[in-house]
Amino acid sequence: MVDTTATRFDSAVLRARLAPVADWLAVGVAVAMPWSISASQILTVAWLVALIPTLDVASIRRALQNPAGALPVLLWLLALIGMLWANVPWSERFGGLEGFHKLLVVPLLFAQFRRSERGCYVVFGFFVSCTALLLASCGLMLLWKCCSVYVPGKIPGLLVKDYIAQSSEFLICAFGLLGYAADRWRAGNVKLAGGAIALACLFLGNIFYIAPGRTALAIMPLLLIILGFRYFGWRGVIAACAAGVVIAAVAWTASPLLRDRVLMSVSEVRAYENENAITSSGIRLDLWKKSLSIIAAAPAIGHGTGSIPDQFRRLAVGEGAAGLEAVNPHNQIFAVAIPLGFLGAAILMTMWIAHLALFRGPGLVAWIGVVLVVQNLASAPFNAHLFDSLHGWLYVFGVGAAGGVVLRARETRRAARATSEPP
Repeated sequence: MVDTTATRFDSAVLRARLAPVADWLAVGVAVAMPWSISASQILTVAWLVALIPTLDVASIRRALQNPAGALPVLLWLLALIGMLWANVPWSERFGGLEGFHKLLVVPLLFAQFRRSERGCYVVFGFFVSCTALLLASCGLMLLWKCCSVYVPGKIPGLLVKDYIAQSSEFLICAFGLLGYAADRWRAGNVKLAGGAIALACLFLGNIFYIAPGRTALAIMPLLLIILGFRYFGWRGVIAACAAGVVIAAVAWTASPLLRDRVLMSVSEVRAYENENAITSSGIRLDLWKKSLSIIAAAPAIGHGTGSIPDQFRRLAVGEGAAGLEAVNPHNQIFAVAIPLGFLGAAILMTMWIAHLALFRGPGLVAWIGVVLVVQNLASAPFNAHLFDSLHGWLYVFGVGAAGGVVLRARETRRAARATSEPP
């Protein structure tokens, strides 16, 4: 006869021992993310191995009862079913599903950090790691200025990955710090607010002078306005607009690299329109035009999971940008609508709304969650970041960990109100 009491006791002991291991492995993923995709993926696998035995049906059910946790899973399920009507080999169908797998991590992180107090360590670990990368990047830029030292194959001042990844990470840190500065300012702690603003300016300065990602530059004004409104209302919006004009003027005047990036986009579009030239901006415009025609051919449920490369191969005719084949429409909504139609795009946009609603409350972690969602949402017209190795994991891990912290805080406040009310 099986001793069920002993079995339950052993399971509880195992969960108690593995829970902190899973928490610290999640912190390790966040720390490794700015430096190495490979290291963060290895740690992600280890985190999953440690986490899954600690979860129970009740915690998963509770995570899925929240729309912010259920909608990513629903989108994955639609992509799974979408393989059935794709008219491409099964290898391409499974390849198309790979981009959706990371969405399943969101409810797991909700469940993990709803019960654990270490969710904040994931956020802070990412910030500390990015600060170390900031110092290394600035130091490398100084070495290039004085000794022409740089990492082969990368622009001066860039140590790892590419300028798009670095600018995205630093944008999150900069606006997280500005949110912290606003909190401290309202609390009357001017020194801490000033220090946070100074460090935020270093992150922004690195974006302007070393790694000016065009998507990050386009998102900055929106985040600045949201920051002003969230902390100071309409007066904050006016102040944010004024600050944005000043920052833009100073950056434009002082950063030749920033001017080159912006002006290059204009010249690339003109070259594409006049000469059908193969340029970065021109390729995007061509892919967006093709994407609209592909979606129009199967608007309701799309062409099936994994169909994007095949659809672009069919439309690759002629020379120049129009003749290029592609596997990515460089637009997140199109990347979902082509295989899954308007139904998939509706679930995607509803997921973003649910994630924004999750972080509507007060607190620094909630503000960082807003920054993560707005960054992903605002970059959607230009990139399919949710399916990228770095940006996708940055979103799901950030939203998952921050969301778990916010849900835990809400339950704590709810419990405190319940105990304080008279019987």
